[in-house]
Amino acid sequence: MKKISILGATGSVGTQALEVISSNPESFSLCSISAGRNIAKLEEIIEEFRPSLVSVIDDNARKSLASKYTDIEFLSGREGLLAIADDDSDMLLTAILGSIGLEPTLAAIDAGKDIALANKETLVAAGETVMARARERDVEIVPVDSEHSAVFQCLRGERLSEMKRIILTASGGSFRDLTREELSGVTLEMALNHPNWSMGQKITIDSATMMNKGLEVIEAKWLFNADVDQISTILHRESTIHSMVEFNDNSIMAQMGTADMKTAIQFAFSHPDRLPAPNPMDLDGMTQLNFRPMDLGRFKMLQFAYDALRTGGTMPAVMNAANEYAVAKFLDGEISFTDIEKVVELRMNEHNPVQNPDLETILYYDRLYKSDMR
Repeated sequence: MKKISILGATGSVGTQALEVISSNPESFSLCSISAGRNIAKLEEIIEEFRPSLVSVIDDNARKSLASKYTDIEFLSGREGLLAIADDDSDMLLTAILGSIGLEPTLAAIDAGKDIALANKETLVAAGETVMARARERDVEIVPVDSEHSAVFQCLRGERLSEMKRIILTASGGSFRDLTREELSGVTLEMALNHPNWSMGQKITIDSATMMNKGLEVIEAKWLFNADVDQISTILHRESTIHSMVEFNDNSIMAQMGTADMKTAIQFAFSHPDRLPAPNPMDLDGMTQLNFRPMDLGRFKMLQFAYDALRTGGTMPAVMNAANEYAVAKFLDGEISFTDIEKVVELRMNEHNPVQNPDLETILYYDRLYKSDMR
């Protein structure tokens, strides 16, 4: 029985992880969770799973919940996230959005827990620090993103020295068939309509701009100790092949699966074992697989990520923070869809990167570039 704790239990990945746990009661149990502002969903989770510790954002919500569920410990804010990171679970699923996941992830590593990583921003902002800490503590970081889970599975039993190239597949998001000129008329409703996947709002917008793939490129560098020139991206409309690895003999290994995060979540929880799952692929119904080269002129946000990775230092953290800021403004109706990349590009151009930053410096620039900078 593996004890699991979840940061971001009411989000898309978190709720699917809870389904995995409830479907495998002999293998997994829920220890503690954090949630955002969806208190109604949180109460459903509490009623079903009765976690020992729950953290929420708002302290008033904490007080209300604590008076209702007297057998459960409730905390709020940063204190609550760090407490979950230091509980007695075996693995922490970091499914919380944004760079707020960085500190509790490091705290969980320090506590000796394995990490099921679904929080892209942790490695984007501080990949070198996080991976070095994991090696020091002999902690395994198992990716939950379908693309990185695919690469992780393709590399099982292989030598990294024989890896020639990582090939991350991308559906292209909601607007893969639109020209740059046609993007000017995009609305929020259109941007949230992903063709293949059901995800949270922020990730769906990142997929539409292709920043999501850019964050994955930076993650792949740290997860698999790859050089930037070893990480390529390709458009694959069907989202059937989740990613591929090319080896030095030109063999290419691909991982295929349904467009369902639960497969990758379950694999992360059960690794190194595999458990049965109820959602097989329909190979008989598959007619074709399409691939198209990635146009970095069309998908400028992906180019920004490659640029940030090559620049190094604090630049990836700044790019990520600027994107979080811009996406929040778009979701609030304050800027247009095409303004997202303009904001990110402007803030990256303004930044003078600091090389070999410590954690305090990374967090400083993260806060700065997520603000109005006034």
